[in-house]
Amino acid sequence: MAKAILGIIGGSGVYDLPGLTNRREERIESLWGEPSDTLVFGRLGATELVFLPRHGRGHRLSPSDINYRANIDALKRSGVTDLVSLSACGSFKEELPPGLFVLVDQFVDRTVKRESSFFGKGVVAHVSMAHPVGPRLQDRIEAAAKATQIEIRRGGTYVCMEGPQFSSYAESITYKNLGYDVIGMTNMPEAKLAREAEITYATIAMVTDFDCWHPGHDAVDVASVIKIMHANTEKAKRLVARLAADFPAERDICPVGSHRALDGAILTSPEARDPALLAKLDAVAGRVLKTG
Repeated sequence: MAKAILGIIGGSGVYDLPGLTNRREERIESLWGEPSDTLVFGRLGATELVFLPRHGRGHRLSPSDINYRANIDALKRSGVTDLVSLSACGSFKEELPPGLFVLVDQFVDRTVKRESSFFGKGVVAHVSMAHPVGPRLQDRIEAAAKATQIEIRRGGTYVCMEGPQFSSYAESITYKNLGYDVIGMTNMPEAKLAREAEITYATIAMVTDFDCWHPGHDAVDVASVIKIMHANTEKAKRLVARLAADFPAERDICPVGSHRALDGAILTSPEARDPALLAKLDAVAGRVLKTG
């Protein structure tokens, strides 16, 4: 297997990672446009790591303005094999209170404005999203949380809304009644694109609020979210440091096949493929395109 390189996408409140050695920053060129920021390269212990702040430093980008394709393409070009998304979210369940971390394993995409695939006219491909999260990567995150005494719950469904507004009460009640666990604005199409790029993906959903369904809490506002977010950020940095300390040198074989997600996925025959799109897919799909 390939050398393991850990990628971290920092969500709201996580704009940098302290403690990196051999730190350098580089702006990675992508044919898909501009990534959210320069990528930060370094090591935590013996583990090579690449960090990208999803909203840009200073939180310049709203969820709908993020170029998710450029972000994933840049991380792929940087050699990232395993990607951990740190994401603030709201909760639909009493047992998932603010301050808790949730290792979600399913997503529902309710976004409407975002490019959700690297493939399209000229090169058509279909990858499986039945199991969008890498279970072995989740195992490692869960173990790191226990080692650092950070409370984390495993399993759950994350519904991704467009934003940037928070939910209406009717939306919040609807999602709660459908059995969803948490809500956020950024994990789709990020998870879909990571799967297309054959990067193993996992999300640490950091609960900041109860959305607006909860009768005992006020409607969500930025001030209350920021207060919880700061505490979550410090825990997230500790968790990432421990995760990196125990990370393997070689990439794990993913039980749900994320490391070979493009096997048999491209339907367009070689002679009918669009050369311009093929050029843009050189990093994302290079493994399968080189073999025909």
